[in-house]
Amino acid sequence: MPRKISSIAPGWWDYTTLDSAIIKEVAALTPEKMLQLSRPGFKVVFYDTLEDFYLAQALEYITAWKQSTPDNPVGICGPIGPTEQLPLVARIVNELGLSLKSAHFWGMDEWLIDGKEAPADHPLSFEKADRELCFNRIRKELLMPDAHLHFPKADTTTYRKSWEGVRCAVMQGGQGDIKHWAFNDPPKREGIYQDHPPSSEEYRALATRVVDLHPITIAQNARTSGGGNITLVPTQAITVGPVETWKAEKVSIWQAGTHDNPFGQRLTTFMISQNIPDTAVPMSLLADHPNVQFNFYRPGLGTCAIEMH
Repeated sequence: MPRKISSIAPGWWDYTTLDSAIIKEVAALTPEKMLQLSRPGFKVVFYDTLEDFYLAQALEYITAWKQSTPDNPVGICGPIGPTEQLPLVARIVNELGLSLKSAHFWGMDEWLIDGKEAPADHPLSFEKADRELCFNRIRKELLMPDAHLHFPKADTTTYRKSWEGVRCAVMQGGQGDIKHWAFNDPPKREGIYQDHPPSSEEYRALATRVVDLHPITIAQNARTSGGGNITLVPTQAITVGPVETWKAEKVSIWQAGTHDNPFGQRLTTFMISQNIPDTAVPMSLLADHPNVQFNFYRPGLGTCAIEMH
């Protein structure tokens, strides 16, 4: 039997095509039950204040970069969304006098506009945000060479090669409304995937690439970055793939309750904990990664109870 048609975008796969029993069970999860979903290889962590939350996220950069040496370079892959950790990273590096000369950084994704990556001076550019919020604030004598800053381009060849010979200690990310990390959105419901989405093995074989964005992703980025003006948001992007993700020793997802909703935060936690990978919910594929940590701002978890406004 073919699966349900999406109630959001009928031409796409997404979490609304899941079995209704999973949806019901997830909606009933309390924060206390979510904490109990930790298992070997998957850890759920709560933070009670935003200060503690973003400081802990920033310290993952520092911990990774402190491991780096010229003979054993180490890097971190980081998101735009959230971004609040980035100025903290720069401040800590400067205060500690931490030399980053051998360290590396990978940006997770970038917009694709007219077949080219968004230029670094574009208002929505992720590279622009990384540089302005973090790297331009680090003292020049401490900053890594520009060749160690890797941002995805329309021609992904150089970016993909940059993952060779450098250890990625941690890949950070947020979670979008469509349950993606980076722009690893659910696939379109077409061709051989008309009745069933790709297998997790097929999806995990995808490397850094150009992707079409799910309508929910476009709407979300308009809401968070463009004042709701959907016409501002590109419909394609370049994104780090599962292939690179599985090269990271640890995947650390940071959820303050602003980029996904109470149900979405619960859904992927449950699916990873219970080993239910499904490409309609891309984040759930992390069930197969050996070291994943979900970090939550406790007050941002909200509730799935029905409440009219």
